[in-house]
Amino acid sequence: MSKVSSTRVKAVDSIEMNMGRQRFVNNHDSKSIPSSSDPECVPPSGHVEEIANTYEKKCEEDDDDKPAVQTSLRKGNQSAQVSLSVLLDTELSGIKEAGTWKAERIITSKQAAEINVLGYDSKILNFCSNNYLGLLNHPEVIAAVKASLDTHGAGLSSTRYISGTQDIHKELERKVAKFHDREDAILYSSCYDANTGFFEVLLNDQDAVISDALNHASIIDGIRLCKSKKYRYAHGNMIELESQLKESQGCRMRLIVTEGVFGMDGTVAKLREICDLAEKYNALVFMDECHATGFFGHTGRGTEEHCGIMGRVHFINSSLGKALGGASGGYTTGSKQIVDLLRQRSRPYLFSTTVAPPLVAIANKVFEILSKNSDLPEKVKRNTHRFRERMTKAGFTLINM
Repeated sequence: MSKVSSTRVKAVDSIEMNMGRQRFVNNHDSKSIPSSSDPECVPPSGHVEEIANTYEKKCEEDDDDKPAVQTSLRKGNQSAQVSLSVLLDTELSGIKEAGTWKAERIITSKQAAEINVLGYDSKILNFCSNNYLGLLNHPEVIAAVKASLDTHGAGLSSTRYISGTQDIHKELERKVAKFHDREDAILYSSCYDANTGFFEVLLNDQDAVISDALNHASIIDGIRLCKSKKYRYAHGNMIELESQLKESQGCRMRLIVTEGVFGMDGTVAKLREICDLAEKYNALVFMDECHATGFFGHTGRGTEEHCGIMGRVHFINSSLGKALGGASGGYTTGSKQIVDLLRQRSRPYLFSTTVAPPLVAIANKVFEILSKNSDLPEKVKRNTHRFRERMTKAGFTLINM
């Protein structure tokens, strides 16, 4: 059977036959029809083809008794379904052939340094979690989550402006702003939402955004949504950045966009140079700190602290789903003016269900733990150096960063 024919049969079997099953059964032996709900029933392809053809013939006979418009609509819909199936099959096959097919590991334990993975008899060492400070299963964090369920519930079923703002949400926003030494902060369901909801609020077609080529997909998507002129400089290339700042000098406002620590390769932004260029050319700086907040810098304040330039970045977006408890959520922090504007116009904030109380409780507790134990970021640093040293001695070649 040809690929197209096979796809047609699958489409008919999965869509048309299920929709018209009862009508067909009334006129035929039901035992000859495989049930789509029976996982054990996988008939030979020839049998499926026969059933599909019989069903189509029956539908054509029935169409003789129906108005022409109804018949045309049914056939048109069937054709669209088959075309879609062929298109999707081509796309999926292309992903597999390119070697970029992504499979999910199924973990059957808590997130930790050692985890149980479906299909493996023994525990697996976990080197790919973003739980940088190991606080996800901290006893105080677990206790805070349990307590929040009793006091604030499991969820709010609302956006922030209807009935989705609790006292703990405002408490967390204050803690975020204080942690970064900013005036205010705004919570999102994820940092992806924070990034996609930022740029179109601030920038219009009179402005320019200048973005590092290695920035995260959420930043790229957010920039696509705004109407500004768009520039991209090679990763970490300050010469290109300066050239684009010169080129865009006629714009009302220029915004340099970078990650602090790049999630793609772990490199650190040349933040001091970026801020120097921003001041030289009267531009603003936006920084995504998802892979830096909580553990990078002496007290975990991120790339600004690491580079010794606290307060020079105008807008910071970051995640609550990595070092800060590892659950979910994101935020933007900066001046009160920008936060007020985001609350009024940022679409992911306005039209998304608010961050659930247990997730807010996790982040609140983590900020409390960090305020009491500023040695945690240094512990991560010491462990990193120790690991790299021991792995090198064992004969492994590690990437230098």
